[in-house]
Amino acid sequence: MNCFKAGTFSFELGKRTYIMGILNITDNSFYDGGRYNTVEAALKRAALLEREGADIIDIGANSTRPGAELLSAKAETERLRLFLPEIISASSVPVSVDTFYPEAAEFALECGASVINDVSGKINPDMLALSKAHSSGLVLMHNPLFSSSEYCDYSLQGGVTASVDAFFDKALNTAAEHGIDRSRLMLDIGIGFSKSHADNIELIKNLSQLKRKDTALLCALSMKRMTALGTEASGEDRIYPTVAADTLAIGSGVDFIRVHHVRAALYAARMADEITR
Repeated sequence: MNCFKAGTFSFELGKRTYIMGILNITDNSFYDGGRYNTVEAALKRAALLEREGADIIDIGANSTRPGAELLSAKAETERLRLFLPEIISASSVPVSVDTFYPEAAEFALECGASVINDVSGKINPDMLALSKAHSSGLVLMHNPLFSSSEYCDYSLQGGVTASVDAFFDKALNTAAEHGIDRSRLMLDIGIGFSKSHADNIELIKNLSQLKRKDTALLCALSMKRMTALGTEASGEDRIYPTVAADTLAIGSGVDFIRVHHVRAALYAARMADEITR
């Protein structure tokens, strides 16, 4: 049985689609920055995400939206220090922390986080060592420029799908060299990072080529710019193209979807699972 394992939690792959609910405790995230930047508001949001059916709560303390000023490792860790212990204590589902700093990841894991969601695009040996030491799940995302505003030219790599495929192979091989089983890894195609709109669309179309049967695959496109381009959806209306794209991704074998609107995603995923699994 193929699984994604995160601490003491385990998710059987192929059984159904799992929902990663987004909780940004930032002031400046592209969609909900400032809404949950107090402990009280964050706790209420985490509880709501869990009630609506989130399988994992993914906490972001450092915005990577276009033009955002990044926090230092120290500042991000201090922000997590204010929020994370209380959120983990109040949650019965695993908590993931979205960070590219090993210092912040170490603090999160010591607090009881079950997953580190590393959006750096690097296969960082320090992150691998932390994941192994804490038996955590680790998300590795394709992001060659570490940018949500610059586009990479993938022509020399045979296109964006080939680039992502090669990154996934490298990630899996490097993790194995560090003694990390594939069951501890989740691969993320990196929608919106170092990619044009055409690149994002191509990846959604070719997800079945990128899926490894024994490794969890994540699609994280919720409310991003790609959901507006081509649809003219703005504001809250981006939820509709988000659900449409996530549903197509599920049909291509995605195991996890990372979303802001858990209830809508859950109902769509249930229907997609009923048809495709």
